[in-house]
Amino acid sequence: MKPVMRRQRRVWAALLATLLMMLGLQTVSAAGEPEAGRTGRAGAAADQVLTWTAGNDIDTYLTAPATAVAGPATIVFENSEATGNTTGMPHTLTFATSDPGFNDDVQLNILANPGDAQDGRHTAEVTLTPGRYFYHCTIPGHGAMQGVLVVTEGSGEDTTAPEATASVTGTQNAGGAYVGSASVAVTATDEGSGVDRIEYALGADGAWQPYTAPVVVDQVGTHTVRYRALDKAGNVSAVRSVGFTVVAPPTDDTTAPETSATVDGEKNADGDYIDMATVTVSASDTGSGVNTIEYALGADGAWQAYGGPVMVHQTGTHTVRYRATDKAGNVSAVRSVGFTVVTAPPQDTTPPVTGVNVEGTKNSGGAYVGSAKVTVSATDAHGSGVESIEYSLDSGPYLAYTEPVLVDRAGRHTVAYRASDRAGNTSAPLTVSFTVVTGQVPAPPCPEYDERLTVFVGEVDSGVPNRVTNNRCRIGELIEDEKEWTSSALFLKHVRGVLDKLKEEGVVDRRELRAVNQAARRSGIGEPGQTDGYRKILDGSAETFAEWQQVGGGSFALNPDGSITSGTTRSGLGMLWFPERKYGDFSLKLQWRDDAPGTGNANSGVFVRFPQVHDHPEETRPEWVAIKYGHEVQVFDSPTGDMYKTGSVYGFDRVGLAGAGVTQKGTWNDYEIRVEGQHYSVFRNGVLINEFDNTGGQDFTPPRPDDPGTDGRRFASGYIGLQVHGTTDVVSYRDVRIKELP
Repeated sequence: MKPVMRRQRRVWAALLATLLMMLGLQTVSAAGEPEAGRTGRAGAAADQVLTWTAGNDIDTYLTAPATAVAGPATIVFENSEATGNTTGMPHTLTFATSDPGFNDDVQLNILANPGDAQDGRHTAEVTLTPGRYFYHCTIPGHGAMQGVLVVTEGSGEDTTAPEATASVTGTQNAGGAYVGSASVAVTATDEGSGVDRIEYALGADGAWQPYTAPVVVDQVGTHTVRYRALDKAGNVSAVRSVGFTVVAPPTDDTTAPETSATVDGEKNADGDYIDMATVTVSASDTGSGVNTIEYALGADGAWQAYGGPVMVHQTGTHTVRYRATDKAGNVSAVRSVGFTVVTAPPQDTTPPVTGVNVEGTKNSGGAYVGSAKVTVSATDAHGSGVESIEYSLDSGPYLAYTEPVLVDRAGRHTVAYRASDRAGNTSAPLTVSFTVVTGQVPAPPCPEYDERLTVFVGEVDSGVPNRVTNNRCRIGELIEDEKEWTSSALFLKHVRGVLDKLKEEGVVDRRELRAVNQAARRSGIGEPGQTDGYRKILDGSAETFAEWQQVGGGSFALNPDGSITSGTTRSGLGMLWFPERKYGDFSLKLQWRDDAPGTGNANSGVFVRFPQVHDHPEETRPEWVAIKYGHEVQVFDSPTGDMYKTGSVYGFDRVGLAGAGVTQKGTWNDYEIRVEGQHYSVFRNGVLINEFDNTGGQDFTPPRPDDPGTDGRRFASGYIGLQVHGTTDVVSYRDVRIKELP
């Protein structure tokens, strides 16, 4: 390790140690010695060694013990290059002491860094007692790194759950019901590590509560008390229950309870409650005593059991009715309280005002020769102040605007720009368009076009900013991950050559070079099965599924076999779309299956080339942005219903059922949508079933009034989406992959 890198890592570790001290957490010195004093036998060799290791991941320790034996132990925590930490990421191993559910007698918080004086390997001597220890990482963002160490007495491991029993006592009538109240006593025994605690719950759905004394139930009615016990080794007994009935004592009580209610919350000058009103109901009964309190929302709302203050958030005028019943069965008259909830007046709802200026040398036709400089400005004089400005070049992703944008590629260009204030208001995007023609400065020799914020290699985000290099190409454009590489070794050699040169030029530093190289190794580009140039954007994993977003109604659910199915949890029309990148000319491949129940048929579609769905504030339903401004390639095999069958470009080009090539329901279909310029080709199971040229005109007669048609507002590039039509038109998709075409 170079001295500079070692010093940088020591500084990093020192800063983190300072942060942990400020948070009131103990740290461990580089020699592994707790600074606040050692736990257990100082300097003595422990009878057992417990080892934790960490690497680059921030959501789990690489290895960690699950069990131990009570007595002395040597704790080893290693976070080093040998255990897989290639980035110098610090980690801690901390034993919690403030959770009453776990042992609190070991004070331990080890900070380890591959660049510290111990090379990331630390030890500490402790003494463990029977029970459970909760350990975790205290560095912010590492909250998922945690676990439980179970400590048992002796050398054997306790795997036997405790035995729990319960008894019900009280005065019973001739029918066996308990008069007035019943008392439930729970006991537990454990011959292994010992009983840790007993828990109980009221009813079939009641929450578990700590058992400390017999549970007294005095509410009239039939009841169930569930109970269980846990030992110090973490074993939980089977849930058991006792049932019984409580009846009221003989009484001549004929008087109903007295009830009252109060409404609390912040009010405005008109007496309306701002954002929320809290209704508290109380009842008293001098006879047999209050048994239940109930409330209902509105004049027709169903009665519900009152268990605590009722919070009403919805704006509007409300009525809450309430009543109480005593143990003799007397019901109070229904009473009510009325109030109005309003939204808090926003302090700033006005977005900034933006402006733009384009400068450069123009020719006689008004085109800019060589380059154009675009300067964006924003003001927010009457609001909270401008927070940020963003711009998008030629329908690319929005980037942070920090200085004028120089556009020197020949062709027609559009720059969209917007600004946000400190209150979170964002202005509607505005655009400026212009033409750049070749001048003295040639277009940059970039092998690819990549305007993403960070450097992606294949599907792997390196996290390194996608900077413009000295030859005016971005880093991601020089990687050439879209090229069809014949071997992984050849691709990795190319990436290393690009990065070594960029490091010499000062474009990237050593850490960034390693991050991009690592992303290249993880990308799989050039490996068998990757040479076709297709990038998987939905591969059946939870990670790629999480990169898609649902808008509108309906939903897709991820299945255990890696496919996704529509309409399983929510009804309605909506879309699952891939917001990570826009595509111009491309070949999109996927598989779909008709999973509609009964005799129905799947009804869905693949949306292509639609703009950012949240950049059209005039659309109250964002899923309609794809319908109005993109194209839907239909999935629909029904012989009846919609005239647009599978392969149709919805609203523009029909394919009949004969041309669609129908397969049996429940059968996977290969689908390829190939878009080049404004020419669309649709293949089903390898057969071309439709070709469409987007030159204008719709099939609808008259044209659908809410569709903008093809007058320039359907784009040459855009996003990909999958339609969900409802809970009966069920369709499944899998293996979604795409290749950008030259």
